[in-house]
Amino acid sequence: MTTATIQRKWHTTAEVAEMLGFGLSKTKALVLSGEIRSVKIGRNRRILPAWVDEYVNRCASDAEEWAA
Repeated sequence: MTTATIQRKWHTTAEVAEMLGFGLSKTKALVLSGEIRSVKIGRNRRILPAWVDEYVNRCASDAEEWAA
């Protein structure tokens, strides 16, 4: 018998805050400002892993441009 592992497709704001090493309030501000994309499902915000990567890559790109 094989066991399938289901990986989460969405992250909560709190999970993203921990992944980025930010506080929850800073992460919520980034989400509400649109810097980190999210969708609202009912009363909750959810963030795709690709959107977290998009934010990190954008920050890294901005830092490289600023340093050059």
